[in-house]
Amino acid sequence: MKDALGLYLHFPFCVKKCAYCDFLSAPAEEGVRRAYAKAMIAEIQAAGRRLAEEAPETRVDTVFLGGGTPSVMPADTLFSVFEALKQNFSIEEDAEITMEVNPGTLGEEMLSFIKARVNRVSVGLQGTHEEELRILGRIHSYEDFLSSFEALRMAGVRNLSVDLMSALPGQTEKMWEEDLIRVISQSPEHISAYSLIIEEGTPFYEAYARGAFSGRYALPDEETERRMYYRTKEILESSAYERYEISNYARAGFASRHNLRYWERRDYLGFGIGAASLFRHVRWNNTRDLKEYLSGDYARRGEERLSRKAEMEEFMFLGLRKAAGVSFSEFESCFGAAMTTVYGKILERHLEEGLLARKGERVFLTERGFDLANSVMAAYLFD
Repeated sequence: MKDALGLYLHFPFCVKKCAYCDFLSAPAEEGVRRAYAKAMIAEIQAAGRRLAEEAPETRVDTVFLGGGTPSVMPADTLFSVFEALKQNFSIEEDAEITMEVNPGTLGEEMLSFIKARVNRVSVGLQGTHEEELRILGRIHSYEDFLSSFEALRMAGVRNLSVDLMSALPGQTEKMWEEDLIRVISQSPEHISAYSLIIEEGTPFYEAYARGAFSGRYALPDEETERRMYYRTKEILESSAYERYEISNYARAGFASRHNLRYWERRDYLGFGIGAASLFRHVRWNNTRDLKEYLSGDYARRGEERLSRKAEMEEFMFLGLRKAAGVSFSEFESCFGAAMTTVYGKILERHLEEGLLARKGERVFLTERGFDLANSVMAAYLFD
């Protein structure tokens, strides 16, 4: 679609910060959340006016409400935010509208909002065993998830995604397989299966540093984590979930259009604190300071016009995350040079080593390549 655009709305609030979370999020009282929605509406209006001047024919084909936990916002504020979106952007009738929710945060008013405005919901489950959820610091039980999932189906949502996390403290291969099988039994259209990364500045990082993850709560070793990754693919693909990105699986026709936008470097605008944007080869971020944002500070931070070299790197680094890989013809169309001219030696080496495979005019990671994805993709950085 010509001049298609994605919109990302960041809601940085949650009921309680999870032990592993390093996202820009924290609990806040209702008054702060309402003030935040008003500030976001003002930012949307300003961005809409600017877009009308710069690219008036631009249409929106994906919207993503992320966080934090968007479902802790008062439902009436989300209706107001969406009214601002409709007034300031041309949103396609068949646009993908995704909202992240957590089990236990879906009251009747929020379900009414979802039914009226949202057609894709991503549910943050993370685990199906109560011990897993307790260790992660989640606010919900597995039963809460089942109730929320059923309520979303009853609200008419026909595109549901579930987030799961592997390689948790004390998690066995059997527990992980049970997590997958239990989620599959609910027949979501999409499953995101991530491996735990212990990030600095989180309670998990502090616990790891003091040796708390030992004995019963030991982290799975590298070989066990690798087997979990292999079993994820085996179990999900046996139930008709196709891996389309390193950690994302979908049934036919249900890959996340918004997430693909990021990996394919297509334009998007971000609203809210810390939100990132990419528009016409320029990247920038919003302030990460809540007080600044609430005061009306929507100035761009870290604005950068991407060089041709930087865009080549991103084309490869992000594109190889997808199971479909990257296209030789698209590369040449974007940059006026053959991929083999720019990356010939690296491509040849990776093909010889069995890290990449080629089919027609596309090149993509093999199973071994997925296993070593970070080091493979890093090879396409020039510096």
